[in-house]
Amino acid sequence: MKLKYNSVEELVNASLSANKKISEIVLKDQADDMELTEDQVYAAMEHNFQVMKESVKNGMEKTLRSASGLSGGAAFRLKQAVDQGRNHYGHLLGNALSMALAVTEYNSCMGQIVAAPTAGSCGVIPAALISVMEEYELPEHHIVMALFTSSAIGMVIAKCASIAGAEGGCQAEVGSASAMAAAALTEIFEGTPKMISDSCAIALKNTLGLVCDPVAGLVEVPCIKRNAMGVANAFTASELALAGIESVIPADEVILTMKQVGQQMPSTLRETAEGGLAATPTGCRLCKKIFG
Repeated sequence: MKLKYNSVEELVNASLSANKKISEIVLKDQADDMELTEDQVYAAMEHNFQVMKESVKNGMEKTLRSASGLSGGAAFRLKQAVDQGRNHYGHLLGNALSMALAVTEYNSCMGQIVAAPTAGSCGVIPAALISVMEEYELPEHHIVMALFTSSAIGMVIAKCASIAGAEGGCQAEVGSASAMAAAALTEIFEGTPKMISDSCAIALKNTLGLVCDPVAGLVEVPCIKRNAMGVANAFTASELALAGIESVIPADEVILTMKQVGQQMPSTLRETAEGGLAATPTGCRLCKKIFG
């Protein structure tokens, strides 16, 4: 079956028809489409994962600070609390949150990251997958393969709705990344294709209507902390789906709803830094301080 990434339902049906994981059919489809071998396509994704791991590592530096002064050092502080047993909601969650902060803070310092699916949401997928890989000592191969499932979900969202904050608000960026991460996590823990679809739907529903309001127009406040939220949301959506809890609204309908909600948002809440937190007295003061 030649995939066109028109819907999540198409991915689910293709997986069931071939009796293979979504990641397996996506890998083959991408190899055929790019006229490469599956090994070559896998190697490219494996490279992306290595960049993700490096961005987590580099973002944990204690002295990391962005040029604006708005971010840096938060990942280090949280990781320190986790390592010392001072966090309160478990090692896995604490570790994942610190990784999400690390990648996005590293991005704000012009470090190399993987836009997954965007630079503004770059911390969600690495944090979710790397933290789980470390916590459960999973083979790296499982994680790289799950990225193909994640990517397919992202391609459907990009085609049927949007992954751009300027077009759909932060729901299109962190929301999409969260749905992609949830799908990958659900496959990693042997969820069915239907469970993967449900996890995607639940994650998107939880972020529906999230606005894009970067202070001073920079991808730092509140973007960095929203990436941490996105990881927690991905865990939530995957956990519910893996327990057999279904989304009442199918994933494809949720994606189209996200598009409609984005279209209904005023431009002030779509990356223009003219509304939301960017327009608060503190947001305006910081903008003036940074840019004069």
